Amino acid sequence: MYIHKLKDWPRFHWSMEKLAEPLASVRHRQGRLIGHMEGLGFQLRQEAVLETLTTDVLKSSEIEGEKLDAELVRSSVARRLGLDIGGLRPADRNVEGAVEMMLDATRHYDQPLTAERLFGWHAALFPTGRSGLTKIKTGAWRDESVEPMQVVSGPAGKQRVHFEAPTADRLAGEMKSFLGWFEGREAMDLVLKAALAHLWFVTIHPFEDGNGRIARAIADMALARSEHSPHRFYSMSAQIRQEHKEYYEVLERTQRGTMDITAWMEWFVECLGRAIDGAQVTLKAVLAKARFWDRAKDVQLNDRQRSVINRLLDGFEGKLTSSKYAQLTKCSQDTAYRDILALVERGVLVQNPEGGRSTSYSLAPLR
Repeated sequence: MYIHKLKDWPRFHWSMEKLAEPLASVRHRQGRLIGHMEGLGFQLRQEAVLETLTTDVLKSSEIEGEKLDAELVRSSVARRLGLDIGGLRPADRNVEGAVEMMLDATRHYDQPLTAERLFGWHAALFPTGRSGLTKIKTGAWRDESVEPMQVVSGPAGKQRVHFEAPTADRLAGEMKSFLGWFEGREAMDLVLKAALAHLWFVTIHPFEDGNGRIARAIADMALARSEHSPHRFYSMSAQIRQEHKEYYEVLERTQRGTMDITAWMEWFVECLGRAIDGAQVTLKAVLAKARFWDRAKDVQLNDRQRSVINRLLDGFEGKLTSSKYAQLTKCSQDTAYRDILALVERGVLVQNPEGGRSTSYSLAPLR
């Protein structure tokens, strides 16, 4: 039996004795990270936020099996944050919708979560009204035409049902209760509220598709409220992506269990702690980028060169060749080669050991 069919649903409870220590640890790490980031200065903070939000959008989609273009996501986030990163590319509607939802959840965390706001997020995620090739109902709760709403895996004929959501006739009442609780004044630590909101929403499963991504956005909204800050310096979705097997296992056990959800709350809080620890990787990359530009502040560079260097600093996939340089900057092969040679002469790039047609270049190591 699923928990939403239990007679005491949705009266969740958990052991604060078991949660007290991991919660205190996470709260301490939250404070340390925010303090560290606030000390970086405006420009570096914005770089860190850009990296975090880009990762968050990418990984939340990956959890659901959708791979977005990282460059398009980064460009969309940068444009909405008002950052000049060079070489901004127009994003498609799917990317823009995913970015719009995440930014609305975190940058406007202090605004009420309502049904209309959720409908807007859902419509933004599915701008064509389709999930893949399947037409779905967008900007509204699912209806009885898709009963039963199940989470399944495996090939046709051998599918395994992981979860079955409440029937459509219950959704209006279920979502009214959820939204009333989320915006209520109940005394509850907001990190725990993020954990419970995630579980509660994804158990109701009010939409035909996109429930997981919206549940994670709601959790991020509650975490932003816990920090009283719109700035995101860690990605819960990136950590969940790393631990996706455990994520689905603990969700399934909890949804088939009792109203004692201690195991889920423990997992969420501990996963959050690992996400905060992982923010040090983002911070390291941001600081490395700042040191690079400080070292290169007296080097004369044109716009094409600056754009490509930023791409390399942001984690360019593969190796930089003259043909890739020409493609990235929309210049001729000869111009690309001259630009690269100038960067090598000025100590910005180094040629990799492979020669001939495999000639490629990397950023010179920091000294």
